[in-house]
Amino acid sequence: MRLALFDLDGTLVDRRSALADAIANLSHDHGYGPEIEQWLMTELADRADASDFERLRATFHVNESAEHLWRVYIDRLAAAVTCRPEVLEALRRLKAASWGIGVATNGSSDIQRAKVRTTGLADLVDGIAASGDIDVRKPDPRLFELAAARCGTQLTPTDWMIGDNPETDIVGAQRAGLRAVWVRGRPWPDGLTAPHHTVDDIVEAIDYLLTHSPE
Repeated sequence: MRLALFDLDGTLVDRRSALADAIANLSHDHGYGPEIEQWLMTELADRADASDFERLRATFHVNESAEHLWRVYIDRLAAAVTCRPEVLEALRRLKAASWGIGVATNGSSDIQRAKVRTTGLADLVDGIAASGDIDVRKPDPRLFELAAARCGTQLTPTDWMIGDNPETDIVGAQRAGLRAVWVRGRPWPDGLTAPHHTVDDIVEAIDYLLTHSPE
């Protein structure tokens, strides 16, 4: 089985716009003012876990428990995040071509799996490895190895990783012995080994795998 591992946030789904919607909704529902809303946007911009809401309570002395706020945040973010229909269709084509499809993502297990469920990706993905599962983050090769294991296989040099982050996705893939497709969206840092292929859109990356990847 040929295996394609995908990053989640910024590659398969649009976390950035969903984050703003989720925080706006959470703040509105709890009567929080712009100061708290801006704090959440800043502190949760790159990653989030339950401890962030402990810090929120300590900073602003809000009444709600951190556990409650974390669960609400997960629900709001999962409801706001989307995967474009053309991306889902491209993944269906990849699956129909007998590829295994995995997700290797940095983030809390709860929230990353909620995104996969609500976007329709769960029906197409064979296995998910989130950094919260084992407290290991990309570019550590162990997260890629876990993703492959969750797909019922082991990594081979003919497998691929597709992602938007040069350091975590592409360098991580190279360390794990994988081929890599970079979904362009930020400057490529000086000094990093170039990916095997570069695209402007995730659908283009999937099309590349279907037409250029050797058996």
